[in-house]
Amino acid sequence: MTKIIGLTGGIGSGKSFVAQYMKSVGIPVYIADEEAKKLMASAEMEQEVTKALGSGILTDGHIDKNKLAQLVFNHPDKLQILNCIVHPKVKQHFDQWVQHHKTHPLLVKETAILFESGSYIDCDSIITVTAPMELRIQRVIHRDHTTKEQVLQRIENQWTDEQRIAKSDYTINNISVKETESQVNEILNLLKIQ
Repeated sequence: MTKIIGLTGGIGSGKSFVAQYMKSVGIPVYIADEEAKKLMASAEMEQEVTKALGSGILTDGHIDKNKLAQLVFNHPDKLQILNCIVHPKVKQHFDQWVQHHKTHPLLVKETAILFESGSYIDCDSIITVTAPMELRIQRVIHRDHTTKEQVLQRIENQWTDEQRIAKSDYTINNISVKETESQVNEILNLLKIQ
C-alpha cells in the first residue's frame, strides 16, 4: 500500500531542497505550491478569485501574484477567502496525482502550509524541515531578492518550527547538504521498513 508523506517547513528552511533530493532518489513528489500556481493560472480560477477578491489584483486582465500576495498578507480574512477557493482544488488535483502514482510505495506532498490547510490529515507520516532563523532569512533574501523585514513578515504569518515539530513524526535540520541528505536517507529507510 502507498504511504503519503507530508513534507513541510517554514520559508527558507530548505524543504524544496529536501523535495528535490527525494525526487533524485526516485520518490514521486507533489509540490503543492507549484500545482496551486498552475491551477490559479486557469481562466476558471482567475475568474473565481477575481470575483471573490476584486479586480484590484489584476494586471492586464490576469491575476498579478504580487498584488494578490500584498492583499492577502495584509488582510487575513482575504487570505481565508483565497484558501477556501484554492485548497479544495489542490486537494482534488493531489488525489488524482496519487491515483496516477499508486504503484509507488512512498509518495511525498511538499507544502509550506501542510497544517494550516488541514491536508496533514491525508498523510501517513510528516517530516518538518528546519534551519536556524538567520540562515532561513539569508536564503530567502538571496532567493527572492527581498528585504529582511519582508522575510520576517512572511515568517510571522506561518506556524513556528515548534508548532510544526510538535505535530510531525520526523525533523530534518537543514544546515549542510551532506548532513541533510544523510538525514533524509535515514528517514526514508525507516519509512520503507514500517
